Amino acid sequence: MGTDELANVAWVKSTRSGANGNSVEVAFLDGGRVALRDAKNPQGPVLRFTPGEWSAFVDGVVDGELRTP
Repeated sequence: MGTDELANVAWVKSTRSGANGNSVEVAFLDGGRVALRDAKNPQGPVLRFTPGEWSAFVDGVVDGELRTP
């Protein structure tokens, strides 16, 4: 999926995001794929995940594996 195709997807930001803009936006794509971007820089790079990669990423967040030491 190219950048042009991402322009038409619905990006979602958590309702828990603060006003300071330190948040990410997520878009759910065809085939269970997921795109993730920095809410402050919507024209910047986008991470794309397969369903399995997204599941592992979310599990890592929930389990605290991605916290800064």
